[in-house]
Order: sequence, then C-alpha cells, then structure tokens
Amino acid sequence: MEFYPLQPISLDEAKQVQFRLVEAIADVFTGTEFFQMGDVGVPPSGRPLQTQKVEQVIAKAFGVPDCALVRGAGTGAIRLSLSALLDPGDPVIIHTAPIYPTTEETFRALGLKPLAVDFHDDEALVAVLPQGKVLYIQHTRQQPSDHYDLAHVIQTAKRARPNLPIVVDENYAVFKTRQIGVEVGADISTFSAFKLLGPEGIGVVLGDKDTVARIRTRNYSGGGQVQGPEAMEVLRALTMAPVLIAVQSEQVDALARMLNDGAVPGISEAYIANAQSRTVIARLEQPIAAEVIKTCNEFGAAPYPVGAESKYEVLPMIYRASGTVSASLPELKSYLLRINPMRASADLVVKILKQALAKVQSSHD
Repeated sequence: MEFYPLQPISLDEAKQVQFRLVEAIADVFTGTEFFQMGDVGVPPSGRPLQTQKVEQVIAKAFGVPDCALVRGAGTGAIRLSLSALLDPGDPVIIHTAPIYPTTEETFRALGLKPLAVDFHDDEALVAVLPQGKVLYIQHTRQQPSDHYDLAHVIQTAKRARPNLPIVVDENYAVFKTRQIGVEVGADISTFSAFKLLGPEGIGVVLGDKDTVARIRTRNYSGGGQVQGPEAMEVLRALTMAPVLIAVQSEQVDALARMLNDGAVPGISEAYIANAQSRTVIARLEQPIAAEVIKTCNEFGAAPYPVGAESKYEVLPMIYRASGTVSASLPELKSYLLRINPMRASADLVVKILKQALAKVQSSHD
C-alpha cells in the first residue's frame, strides 16, 4: 500500500489561523454586537444583518472578495456554485478518479457532462481545458495513488486558460492544509461548516464577487437563508476548529508511529492518508476488520462517522476503510481499519485496539 497524505499545518500555524479569524471578527463586529445571538428574517439587503457580518469575517479571514453561507452543507455549496457557473449539458473537467457520491449526484441532477483527465499529467490537462466550462477539483485524495498538488494544478490551468472558472471542493481540507483553493488562484472554494464543528446543514462558498452575488440572487427566499443565530454558531465553531484539528493531526502522526513500532499485536503496518479526513489506515494480520470494529465499539470507540469531525465526534473513530480506498484495494478490504483519534490521544486508541484485538483473537482460539 502507498498513500500520499496532504501536508498538515502545525499547532503553531493553527494558532495563527485562529488569531487571524479573531482579528477579522474584531474588524467587523463591535464587542457588544458579537455577544448578540443574531437576527432572523430577510431585511432589504436580502439576508439577515448578522449573517452579512459573519460572511464578511470569513471572507476577510481567507483574503477573498466575498463569502456566502448557504443551505445544504458542503454538497449544497458545491451545487449552488456549479449551478451559478454552468447550464445543463455543460462540460466540467474533473480528475480521473471515482467521484464523491454526493458530487456525482449533483452532476446528474444539474445535467453536467464530466470530462475526466489525469491531474498528474500537465499536458493532458492543458489539452482538455478548451473543452470545459469549469475545472472542478477535489482538494483531498480521491484514491490512494493521488498525489497531485492543488496549487500546481490550478496554476497550470490558469496559465493555459486564465478565464476558466475553477471550483474546489475543500471538504476535509480546511484548517488542515496551509492554503485552500481560493488562496492559490481558484475562483471558488466550498466546504461544510458541519465538518468544522459547526451546525448541521450550513455550507460555505468563498470566492469572486460575481459568482457569490449570483448565488445570493438565486437564494433570495427567506426559507433558504442562513439566519443570524446559525451564522454566529458557524463563526464560533470556526475559531475553535484550527487548534483542535492540529492537535488531532499530531495524534494521527503519533498513532501511526506507535502502530508501526508494534504497539498493538495483530496490526502489521499503518499509513497516514487523507481518506477523506486525515486518518490512519491500519492493516491487520488477519481478515477480521469487521469483528475488530464491532468490538472496539464495546471499549469506547465510535464505529462510524457522523460528520467526519463534527461537533458530535469526541471519541476516537475506528471504522472500515473509505469507499475509495476499498475500491482501489478490494483484496485488502477485510484487513483494513480507518482510525481517527478525534479528541482522544493516540494512547487511548492503542489501548482500545489492544483490548478489542485480544477479545476477537481469543474468540477464534
């Protein structure tokens, strides 16, 4: 097995991200305004006043022209962005890899035609650019063999076709990498606030003013608005997420080292992978992954994700390998565990794995 994880930000870098967010809050809000839970309804501007302020903060923190909070989480943000830039039947350039299921449904529902090209091949990418109306990139890995650099792909495309809109799916990448798409030349970045400790169902669109304005115009209905209290919950969550994610990333690194050093009998090797979150992929010596996952649950591990690092996920997650990893390595499906420490230490994960493996192995004796 071979994986190419994205380079994470350090704890010190995460502190600076937190400080940048709080500085942006201070630039937009007064002290008393920030203590207000937020208004509801749609004033003459078309969206709640507190939501407007939160959108200004997020845009300022990421250094982009505009931001829109939308319904439908990350999927809704992607769908609204693509529909603002494309018409049914338009071709969209994508990477030659399995499409994330909800994104595939968005393509189907909007009637878009995917044009697949290998993002590792600059010549092939440049050759297909004239045929597309949008270049769509998933920041995190779609399959174990992926190792393309996001900034390089964006800059290669922009040099060849400067006016081609580029939309980046940033889910699982925000606050985990040093830069997201809009910070390295993309026109639009989208992500889910739920994956960053925020409320359910809120998506974030960052980018150029024209596209964001088009999204707002089409999303005028009051029932489609993100209300002030929800927007404030998003903002509070975003300020908490960077440091917590950096601590989690440190424990991912520690866990991989411990497993590779033989800390858990029955696990032969471990890899760090962005699949989809930054996790440890552990290989068991026997094809007993399903039993181990079930038994880890008994010892306090979450057996499945809720929102991939949502506010509900505190216990470490020990789960099956992702669909993309399983599709790429079907012969190893029953040997692989996907492990995310969440808020736990690597030591707790090792303790749970030892207990679970001992119990499963004793039942086989």
